[in-house]
Amino acid sequence: MRISVRGAVAAALAAVVLTGCGGGKESSGKSSAPPTQASSTASEKASGAPVAAGGSTVGAAGSACPLPVAFTTADKWKAKAVKLDGTALDALAKQGPFTMACEIDAKPAGNVGYLRAWTSTVKGGTPRAALEAFITADRNARKAAYTEVKAGSLPAAEVAYETYSKLLDESKQEHALAVVTPSGAVVLHLGGLDTDEHKEMLPAYELAKKSLRVNSQ
Repeated sequence: MRISVRGAVAAALAAVVLTGCGGGKESSGKSSAPPTQASSTASEKASGAPVAAGGSTVGAAGSACPLPVAFTTADKWKAKAVKLDGTALDALAKQGPFTMACEIDAKPAGNVGYLRAWTSTVKGGTPRAALEAFITADRNARKAAYTEVKAGSLPAAEVAYETYSKLLDESKQEHALAVVTPSGAVVLHLGGLDTDEHKEMLPAYELAKKSLRVNSQ
């Protein structure tokens, strides 16, 4: 894990974005749990990331974040529902037609970053169209490469892209995927403090993708 002056600035900025983003990097090391021995998906082969060891389930009724979908989080990652409070910060939880509904914090597992779930009430359409609406709403996104994948057994679209920070004068890698449910589209997004952190967290993203399913209506 790489920590730099730039990284410290980015972490400080992230701390004021939303409730649940506060606090510095915890001193705990990486999880010692081994990766699960699951067969690789096409996207895993592309990213080179294995699937992380499983922790809890997020999205189902009674979980930390009820969602239209459910998926397994990586061991030690902690989920928290995002609550809008009517302040100016609510704008940071909006991206295109999507609203941030849940963030799963990697700090307890030793990384700086979040896997976030975004939901939309817009029904119909395709996963690719939903994902493009999400990415094009980020004016810092660039070099987007879209692919058609499976998330669990669901048709999905996935994108690998970069975001550029003018303040830090550097880019970092990010991933997102979208599925369409009867309640609307859902995007899972993995960011991170920088590209190194992002790459270390990819196994958690792959686990969520592999285990994704639509909740019963």
